[in-house]
Amino acid sequence: MAIEATKSNIDSFVLTNSSIDADINKIDLINRYLDMNNDPYTIFMNAIKSPNTREKYDRRLKIFLDFIKIPGDDMKDRCIRLSEMGKNNNQRTISCIIAYIMYQKERLEKKEITGGTLFNYLKAIKLFCEMTDISIPWKKITRGISRGRRYAEDRAPTREEIRKICEYPDRRIRSIVYMMCSGGLRIGAWDYLKWGNIQPLLKDGKVVAAKVVVYAGEEEEHFTFITPEAYTYVKEWIEYRIEIGETVTKNSWVMRDLWDTSAAIGRGLITKPKKLKSTGIKRLIERALWAQGVRKKLEDGKKRHEFQADHGYRKFFKTHCEIAGMKPINIEKLMGHSTGISDSYYRATENEMLSDYLIAVDSLTINEENRLKHQINELSERNDVNQYIITSKLMEKEKEIKKLEEKSKENDDAVSYLSDQIVQLMKEVRALKETT
Repeated sequence: MAIEATKSNIDSFVLTNSSIDADINKIDLINRYLDMNNDPYTIFMNAIKSPNTREKYDRRLKIFLDFIKIPGDDMKDRCIRLSEMGKNNNQRTISCIIAYIMYQKERLEKKEITGGTLFNYLKAIKLFCEMTDISIPWKKITRGISRGRRYAEDRAPTREEIRKICEYPDRRIRSIVYMMCSGGLRIGAWDYLKWGNIQPLLKDGKVVAAKVVVYAGEEEEHFTFITPEAYTYVKEWIEYRIEIGETVTKNSWVMRDLWDTSAAIGRGLITKPKKLKSTGIKRLIERALWAQGVRKKLEDGKKRHEFQADHGYRKFFKTHCEIAGMKPINIEKLMGHSTGISDSYYRATENEMLSDYLIAVDSLTINEENRLKHQINELSERNDVNQYIITSKLMEKEKEIKKLEEKSKENDDAVSYLSDQIVQLMKEVRALKETT
């Protein structure tokens, strides 16, 4: 009985401690929430989902803080000061934003920036004000600002430029660029892309494309396809990692950090992969552009390069899909774009989307040798189909001839029989005449 009583006391003590721990966790959660309310910068950053967008908004807000000369040890401290100014001296805050707009408008008139860029600068400030309850009459202070073109005067990279970029001595670059060109992936998609999100699609035992689930598990989840060429290179990259000693599963990141290749196989950093974030991938692409001589210093007066470092590959995808003859709505779906009211009604199957995508595979293939192989395979398939059609037609004709021959034979037999009957009849008539 004493032992049971002791056990009961221990259980009661454990339950009490567990309850205390739960209360402490709740208190910590409440304190963190209260701290967050006193930290405008954290509130602002938490309002942005995409890491890539978060980086841009952070940079643009810092430009504004530098312009209005808000002091502080770091961004967190400076944002607290901006928030206090917005609540305690709202008119001064409005004046600062107007001054910033006027400065950017001067740059717009000098054609240093576009109208779209100006509004992008303001988006970061507007979001910060919304998240920290600073009241700004945005409609009033932005009236008269021209938005300009909603698109940039740039182009998609050529195949020759893409091939040159992919000669950069980094095993990852070819997989990255070829997947983005043939699948229309955004740079931010790499933050979510795992090996299990890529599945080869076979036809007659051959890989005709690969399905890629983009932003898996997120609201923006959709699928696209990549060419056999792109799949081959990314598969080689994964196989290389396995060969060196990494344990790759369907949950492994497609792109990872580099490691010490001098370490023994199966040891060192190769066994501890770290995801290569979208920011790292963008820097890798930019390094390749400059190192391969594809990107050069801008001429005086120019503010933009001919094509964007990462977004240009999406433009390559859309342009070549359109030229190849794909349905525009299917292209938009593969790129993860909204199609308006069609989002609720257009329901093409995966096989229908794939059939349409296969039309563009040749146009989306970068390597000339791979393009020729694909063309030869297509011609071979067409020849097989043509041969099948010809053989079928010949067999049909043979059947028709056989039927005609059989009919002709029947007709000959009928004529012969009729002739015999006529001869017999003539004999009978002759016999009748003789008897009479």
